[in-house]
Amino acid sequence: MTEQSEQERVVELIRGAGVAMMTYAGPDGALVSKPMATQETEFDGTIRFIAERSSDKVRALQADPRVNVTYNDKGSWVSVAGTARIVDDVEKLEELWSSFTSSWLEGGPDNPENVLIEVEGATAEYWAAPGGSTVTSLANLVKSKVTGKRIEGDNATVDLG
Repeated sequence: MTEQSEQERVVELIRGAGVAMMTYAGPDGALVSKPMATQETEFDGTIRFIAERSSDKVRALQADPRVNVTYNDKGSWVSVAGTARIVDDVEKLEELWSSFTSSWLEGGPDNPENVLIEVEGATAEYWAAPGGSTVTSLANLVKSKVTGKRIEGDNATVDLG
């Protein structure tokens, strides 16, 4: 695969999952993971989330912006290592805001408490089981047990920078 097609594969797998676990260092240095709904993924490696400015995660990211964002969906997994930044962009919030967002955050995109978390991915690694569905994954598991051969999936580490 070319570097561009590997980057496109990462984006495709992320779009399929939608919800991520974002891991960052808390105030005491311990790693913390929180579920986050991906708002937008661009081919340049930027992942966007919406959060409340006063939240523990935003304060922690302002102190230490290193993050790892992971996705899991139908036999595929993606791990993106990168750097987060807090962005005040009402126009982008308006573009990304949805009824789903309203059910978690108050006041809409005009509320100054709502901000974007933009994660610039440096690298990503993905693993994708052949077939990409639960039924196919189970069939591959049975086939592996019967034949004694391991399952060969798709795996690559991709430079996003």
